[in-house]
Amino acid sequence: MLPDPTRPDARARTMLPVPDRPTAGPMTYDAKDPDTAYPPIEPLLPPPDAPNVLVVLLDDVGFGAASAFGGPCSTPTADRLAGAGLRFNRFHTTALCAPTRQALLTGRNHHSVGMGSITETATSAPGNSSLRPNTKAPLAETLRLNGYSTAQFGKCHEVPVWQSSPMGPFDEWPTGGGGFETFYGFIGGENNQWSPALYSGTTPIEPPDTEGYHLTEDLVDHACAWVRQQKALMPDRPFFAYLAPGATHAPHHVAPEWIEKYRGEFDDGWDAQRERTFARQKELGVIPADADLPPRHEEIPAWDDMPDELKPVLAREMETYAGFLEHTDVQVGRLIDTLEDLGVLDDTLVYYIIGDNGASAEGTLNGAFNEMANFNGMAALETPEFMRSKMDEFGSPSSYNHYAVGWAWAMDTPFQWTKQVASHWGGTRNGTIVHWPGGITERGGLRSQFAHVIDVAPTVLEAAGLPEPTTVNGVLQSPIEGTSMVYAFNDAETPERHVLQYFEMFANRGIYDRGWSAVTKHRTPWQMTGVQPPAFDDDVWELYDGAQDFSQAHDLAAEHPDVLARLQRLWLIEATRYGVLPLDDRGAERLAPELAGRPTLIRGDSQLFFPGMGRLSENSVVSIKNRSFSVTAEVEVPDGGAEGVVIAQGGRFGGWAVHVTGGRLAFTYNVLGIHQYDVVADEPVPAGKHQLRIELAYDGGGFGKGGDVTLFHDGLPAGNGRVEATQPLIFSADETTDIGYQSGTAVSSTYSAATSRFTGRIGWVQLDVGKDDHGHFISPEERLRVAMARQ
Repeated sequence: MLPDPTRPDARARTMLPVPDRPTAGPMTYDAKDPDTAYPPIEPLLPPPDAPNVLVVLLDDVGFGAASAFGGPCSTPTADRLAGAGLRFNRFHTTALCAPTRQALLTGRNHHSVGMGSITETATSAPGNSSLRPNTKAPLAETLRLNGYSTAQFGKCHEVPVWQSSPMGPFDEWPTGGGGFETFYGFIGGENNQWSPALYSGTTPIEPPDTEGYHLTEDLVDHACAWVRQQKALMPDRPFFAYLAPGATHAPHHVAPEWIEKYRGEFDDGWDAQRERTFARQKELGVIPADADLPPRHEEIPAWDDMPDELKPVLAREMETYAGFLEHTDVQVGRLIDTLEDLGVLDDTLVYYIIGDNGASAEGTLNGAFNEMANFNGMAALETPEFMRSKMDEFGSPSSYNHYAVGWAWAMDTPFQWTKQVASHWGGTRNGTIVHWPGGITERGGLRSQFAHVIDVAPTVLEAAGLPEPTTVNGVLQSPIEGTSMVYAFNDAETPERHVLQYFEMFANRGIYDRGWSAVTKHRTPWQMTGVQPPAFDDDVWELYDGAQDFSQAHDLAAEHPDVLARLQRLWLIEATRYGVLPLDDRGAERLAPELAGRPTLIRGDSQLFFPGMGRLSENSVVSIKNRSFSVTAEVEVPDGGAEGVVIAQGGRFGGWAVHVTGGRLAFTYNVLGIHQYDVVADEPVPAGKHQLRIELAYDGGGFGKGGDVTLFHDGLPAGNGRVEATQPLIFSADETTDIGYQSGTAVSSTYSAATSRFTGRIGWVQLDVGKDDHGHFISPEERLRVAMARQ
């Protein structure tokens, strides 16, 4: 439905907030005067018949994973919605999570809104800054200012890393400048499904202490409760709900009964699975009958070439993932059931986008029991023997697991490559279902018009009868860059309207133009360290004719060099238009704020903490990696001694902690959950006020080396020991730093998060790196200097 130009507010809705209109008519002195008349106060509502909107965005699901698109993972909810709605088999994302999400929520290309990659690799270049310009207001804000109720549940990876602490600023948070009135979920790229770091609005909270807790179930519980309350209290007001579970991003966490449903299903490996999926996709009609299956690239090992002793582990990885995806889909089904029970499902425009990019190949060629091993360049620690010993723990709270590259490739059937590879459809084509009985007449239809995630926002606005705003909150808006998909809802044969689209991620790049696609892969996702990518001009471009070749199986670059040259030039034009340039394939440099040019909360080589501080991301804390460091704390120990955490960073899958256990000062360094090094003081900490200190003297000579540890009471040695290895790059993507307790999972096996709270009193904790303090004691003057240095 389009806005009615005869409505008095039709023009006003292009200016948001809608300007208040002064009341016309005579003024009276006495309210009892018969001439006293004012129109009743009417709440701002969208146009009549504007639908509710539910957008469900799963994480890291390839085109060939869900049963709704021919995959091996049962997705009954997706099947149900597809049977009563439409499948879109040429819907595209950006190849990575945060860019897809920002594009979805704004209707603009990811570089246009500063999200050329993830927030952790942001640079000062506008297209990669992770800062959304205020000239590109999010869809939720537009809908809220038009009278919609708005809520987000789940993952938000769009907050710049230097704004992701509990102190904000909150301009880029969902309930800050994001336009959502309610947010319940997490900030960042991934989360532990069993022990997540959660926020309600901008307030950090702990997950419910319930047996069998699972994050996806919790998110859907909150979404269902919110929808029920919204319809109970505001039945005339439509809602915009955005459900973005962390599933099925690693870690692949799900209860054993879901995994067991798939036992033995993948024993013949990824090559055979890919053939099965391909046949099933043709049977379902979600790919053309004449589509061809591209061959496996040499960089991806054949199943038959994998070590026999590892194959049972590899099969278990995929069983775990399949159970995880089915569990996720069933939880989405609970929300759909709630809408049906409330009688509003037919009046709700549902987008079910099965993946924010292709399947993830970030789990190494062998997969991982703890994916942080690969992120630290330490995957070799997870030997086949180690992996076999952990088979029964995959998916459990003791795991932080990911599947092998071969499974990601198979889950992207029938396409080449995976997540991060924006050049090829394996990284960017995601099965999408649109369900809206109130606006779509066909049931169980297939749509093959080209579409992109930036098309969702203009589709919602057209369906709601709302104009694209020209100003929002006093700021002139740049045009939405997507194309509404409403034109295809009731016409399968109508020509596509989104005819040109660029792609780029970490210099993997491509261009689509009226059926043709030109692509070049620049780097391989699972090769994270020790690889020098080629010069951009040396990248080899491929050319595909989508009208004849659905799966990009036949490279026509040699046959049509003129078409390739035209598309290469067109890519450069679009890249210039949308802020893609300069291309940036740097690795470690982009992780360092000072080299990347982004702000940081951290300055200097010292940091001061106070009791109660917590949920501090790694970007909010001075890095102690690959260097000597010390931690000093002023504590007050009661008679009878104290117990608990003084400071902890990370968790059971990697981190360190200063704690008091058995009355004694202790330091624990946990390497990837594989090695735990403990150094414990010789004597208990006496009652009274004391300075406790640990010093780690780093061995040097490279990354991830060990060091000697010395413990001090009031500047006097109290114990010593050794840490044989450290983590060089990252402790965790979701665990944080806490003072006086530990949230999430525990670094040390000697305590749990529930028992971690320090039973004495903490005055302050100071972290120093790269300094040689022979006094082993911090004076009040020194502590003041550290505090003032960070002003």
